[in-house]
Formats: sequence, structure tokens, C-alpha cells
Amino acid sequence: MSQGETSSNKTEEELPKYLKDRIEKNRQKAIARKNSKLCQHPYAKPEVVSIDKNNTIKIGTTKYKDTGGGFLLEENTSEPDTAELPTLAEPEAAIIEPDRPVCFNCKKPFATSWLFDNFTCKCCDQCKEENDFKLITKTDAKTKYLLQDCDFSKREPPLKYIERKNPHNVRWGTMKLFLELQVEERALEVWGSTEKLEEERERREDKKVVSKVNKYNKQMKQLRMSMRSSLYDRTSGAVHEHEFGPESYNEEEDTYTKKCMSCPFEQTYEKM
Repeated sequence: MSQGETSSNKTEEELPKYLKDRIEKNRQKAIARKNSKLCQHPYAKPEVVSIDKNNTIKIGTTKYKDTGGGFLLEENTSEPDTAELPTLAEPEAAIIEPDRPVCFNCKKPFATSWLFDNFTCKCCDQCKEENDFKLITKTDAKTKYLLQDCDFSKREPPLKYIERKNPHNVRWGTMKLFLELQVEERALEVWGSTEKLEEERERREDKKVVSKVNKYNKQMKQLRMSMRSSLYDRTSGAVHEHEFGPESYNEEEDTYTKKCMSCPFEQTYEKM
């Protein structure tokens, strides 16, 4: 125990009883006052309590001096606390807004657009409502504009699309919807012009018609051959075996005929 602590204890013990009671009473008041200031409303913002090296207690923005005898003296400083002064922010440099896209229809710049965000199409929302920008599925686009899969994804720049659930059946895969305006532009890049696209479309239509006609004729030939084979009596020719000569071709009926060299029997048939 140091000499100062021994002298302070002796001085406090030598005090009369009424002074000791007063000191204890003042200590209790100081404790009660301190607790009342520390107690806050449960919804209030909590205050920060800190103690520095000079035994100065700081509660919120108010400072108290601990006297060591149970008293907290509020410090009244005429000079403002520099630590609590708000720091003034320096003015920032002006922000230069980048060049906004310009609508190809109304020629006005715009900030946001649904077509620009989803398809990179420079068209504002107002012009989108006024004009009819249709969406088309990939299957319909390939059929209508005679495009292939590589024209959508491999050719630069790839065409953007949005995915939607199939309205015909929810169990089917999602549909890829493209902007028809961009699909039409891509078709002109592939075929060169609208006239060449129409010529290719007509050529493919004529090819389909010829293919259907050939398929029909082939089916009719198969039907006639099956009918002739069903009417042929296989037991009647068991006695005589025909020896056929060279065959002859009939261009009008598209048939072949060959005659037996030993009897008047003639056989007419078609070749597939």
C-alpha cells in the first residue's frame, strides 16, 4: 500500500460520524444521478459511454468529471468540442453522363427502354407503344425467313432473345422469342435482298410441290403392283414355264412389256 493511500484512509477514518454519513449520502445521490442519465428509452438510440485518461466520462455529447468522492461534475466548456463538429465534404467534380442512346424512330435520347434492355434495340418505350414490334419464335423465324440455327447464334452479332413458357403445354420446354425486326434484318444479311429471299422461297415451294407429286405417283405405282400381284393365279402356270424375250418400254403409260417366246402370253409391269 502506498503512502498516499494510507494517509487518505487515515483521514477518512478520523472524520466524525456526521461527515461520514453526509459523504455516503452524497455518494448514493451521485450513483442515482449517474444511473438516471444512463437509463434510456428502449426505442431510443443508445449513447456511447467513454472514459479518457483524465477520468472524464463522456455520455453522448455531455462530459462529466469524476471527482473520486462519488460526485460527477458536468463540465461547461465555452469552446465547442472539435471532435463533434461535422466535417464539411469537399464538392465533388461534376459527373459527366455518358452519351445516351437515341431512338431510331423519334430521334430522341432515352435513359431506359424495354427493347434496349432485352434486345439492344434503340427504341424508346413511347415509340414501342405506338408501333407494333412483334416477337417471333425460332421455328417460325426459320420457316418464314429461311434461316438456319447458325444464323441466330454463330453469325455476329448473335441475336438476343427472351424465354417464355410454352402456352400450349406447361410441360414443354421454354420458347425463345426473337424480335422480328432483327430477324428480318438478319435474313437480308443472309440472302442479300428481299427479291432473292422471295425467289428462294418460291423455289422451295415448287420443290415441295414436285416432291409431293412424286411421292403420290410412287404410292399409286405400289398400289397397282399390289393389285396385279393379288389377281395373278400362281397355280395356272405350274405346267408351262414361260421364256420371255427382250422387254419393250411404253413411254405414254410408263410401263414395260415382255412376251413369251413359246406362247402368246404377255406380261406388263412397271419399274420403281
